[in-house]
Amino acid sequence: GAAMLAALWAYNGWNNMPLVAGEVRDPGRNVPRALIMGMLVVLAGYGLANLAYLYALPFNEVVTSNSTAYREAPPVATKAAQTFLGTFGAKFVTATFLLSTMGALQGVILVKARIPFAMARDGLFFSTIGTVSKRTSVPVRAIGIEAAWASVLAATGSFDQLTDFVIFAAWIFYGLTAVSVFRLRHKMPYAPRPYRTLGYPVVPLIFVLVALWLVINTLQTSPVESVMGLLLILLGLPLYYYFQRKQEAGKVLTI
Repeated sequence: GAAMLAALWAYNGWNNMPLVAGEVRDPGRNVPRALIMGMLVVLAGYGLANLAYLYALPFNEVVTSNSTAYREAPPVATKAAQTFLGTFGAKFVTATFLLSTMGALQGVILVKARIPFAMARDGLFFSTIGTVSKRTSVPVRAIGIEAAWASVLAATGSFDQLTDFVIFAAWIFYGLTAVSVFRLRHKMPYAPRPYRTLGYPVVPLIFVLVALWLVINTLQTSPVESVMGLLLILLGLPLYYYFQRKQEAGKVLTI
């Protein structure tokens, strides 16, 4: 349900690395390494942080910290810092949250604009979105599209609601991506594969089942968040079919 979505949000971001694979040297070797090492570092960091929280606070204080059930309560990190360092500690942790957010935004700006950029290059979006600045070679228009849409979303709901919408919708596509591994192995058995699927077919099958369970469970326990996530996906269908028809006709609209 919502609690699982909130937990998965903390680890989300691993999916961003493949989006910039085209700009990575030797991606077949370095992208998997970056994914594995990045996840190990994040897991270790979160694990140590949670051990520190449990050491510093009574269990009841941890449970009643800021979450989907206690939206107005202070974060557990703030409580722990206040226990060790007093009011100054709480302010210090708040400042580190802001710095961490700025760092995350840098990564999001770098990779997320590559989605409309790649769509435009493939003829599935307005062609000018697939252009780059002549001076900096940056996809400025794609970044502008992402910034505008992010601003609209930020103005329509709370952070918790937005993350629930996004994670639910994202795991639908994560599962479909894993399904595509089986599909492509069947349709294109001799295609070059720079990225190896370790443990095939067991590992991708487990991933598909987990994604399916998460989607079904969220539909049952958090129907509002689930419906909103589905609506966000459906909003893109009219544009998708429009550009698909244009692509089939050999004409892509330019704005």
